[in-house]
Amino acid sequence: MRQADASARPPYSDYCDWLETVRINDLQKKSREAETFFRRTGITFNVYGQKDADERLIPFDLVPRIIDAREWRQLVKGIEQRVKAINAFLHDIYHRQEILRAGRIPEHLISQNAAFLPEMIGVTPPGGVYTHIVGVDLVRTGADEFFVLEDNARTPSGVSYMLENRETMLKMFPELFSRIKVQPISNYPALLRRSLGKCAPARSTGQPTVAVLTPGLHNSAYFEHAFLADQMGAELVEGHDLRVVDGRVAMRTTQGYFPVDVLYRRIDDEFIDPLNFNRDSMLGVPGIMDVYRAGGITLANAPGTGIADDKAIYSYMPDIVEFYTGQASILKNVPTYRCSEPDTLKYVLENLEELVVKEVHGSGGYGMLVGPAASKREITEFRAKLTARPSNYIAQPTLALSTVPVLTRAGLAPRHVDLRPYVLVSPDSIDITPGGLTRVAMKAGSLVVNSSQGGGTKDTWVLEE
Repeated sequence: MRQADASARPPYSDYCDWLETVRINDLQKKSREAETFFRRTGITFNVYGQKDADERLIPFDLVPRIIDAREWRQLVKGIEQRVKAINAFLHDIYHRQEILRAGRIPEHLISQNAAFLPEMIGVTPPGGVYTHIVGVDLVRTGADEFFVLEDNARTPSGVSYMLENRETMLKMFPELFSRIKVQPISNYPALLRRSLGKCAPARSTGQPTVAVLTPGLHNSAYFEHAFLADQMGAELVEGHDLRVVDGRVAMRTTQGYFPVDVLYRRIDDEFIDPLNFNRDSMLGVPGIMDVYRAGGITLANAPGTGIADDKAIYSYMPDIVEFYTGQASILKNVPTYRCSEPDTLKYVLENLEELVVKEVHGSGGYGMLVGPAASKREITEFRAKLTARPSNYIAQPTLALSTVPVLTRAGLAPRHVDLRPYVLVSPDSIDITPGGLTRVAMKAGSLVVNSSQGGGTKDTWVLEE
């Protein structure tokens, strides 16, 4: 927020002027009001794998993250390029596999990858779109310097918090939005509905019927599923509400079963269809993959898209972008060490104290090691895991992530942040919501921003031109 000489960075100048007129005690009071609002609204997140794994609030910080219009324009160019390349990559590996023939990616990284679905070979989704909703995780390390941490191409979550954060800020500080011109984000649900509708199967007629498929009330992101369905004017359904009727997927209504054109599914691939994947799944719809392969329904995102956000594949993203766009990648990758390679593994094992190590199929901040913050015991245990299954991990240098102030009991204090812009893809457009969700590590010095690991969120402001 401030430069080395303590002056405000240009995007924050108006905000800092306002902040100097506000007492910290008043901000802390507003923070408590915001917490009450979130609690009444029911915005909770279930933290798995912890003793106190009850539903709890994700910490929300009142100090916004602000991005100027020029910097945002550059990010948009890079995000659009990357998302186009991801869709082209997915189409290719499930069809001609030209990138493998060209030797740009090792064949075994695809064929032996659990996220690669043979059931999708030869299948082209309606409109040719595989990743209808994408979340690209970015970190800022310096002026105009952003790196992509991850590409979330399966079921990116968190967009409901982006929307509710803005709504809360508008209620708490209406005078700020009169003073500072911030690009709006409230049209995201309408854009999502429109984008999904454009991806409806060719055989659908009239206004496409869109539904949101949720695993149910006990899922950690259930609030978001219900919120998005309500905001879009779509039905929220569970697997038992759906069945295959006359070659279509239909949902149960008070007047019988009604065909669904687009299903925004928030369940993992293996649970979609017990006839094709996990036979024990009670969450999916028997036979839905047969309807999908026949072009009778759109599944967003398409099954098998997880191969695009696999962390081993991530290390090849600059090659993937160049292969499909003919241009160098605008957004940088974090340098990545593939532990499956013997020489690289040796280097990683010798430098665990300085590296961040992640599971190639991991998500949510689980199963990772942050070397500089790890104890000797944790490093010893992780060294054993790496030695036993090196192909299951990648490693990266520890980046000097940018910080943004958060409100603490003692006042304002810096915390590390990342940014997840949300991208909507249809056959004829790519829409990127201005800003996205800023995630913040609430512990001093921590680099882990994931909500599942105790991270919080901020409103993200992209300034008007």
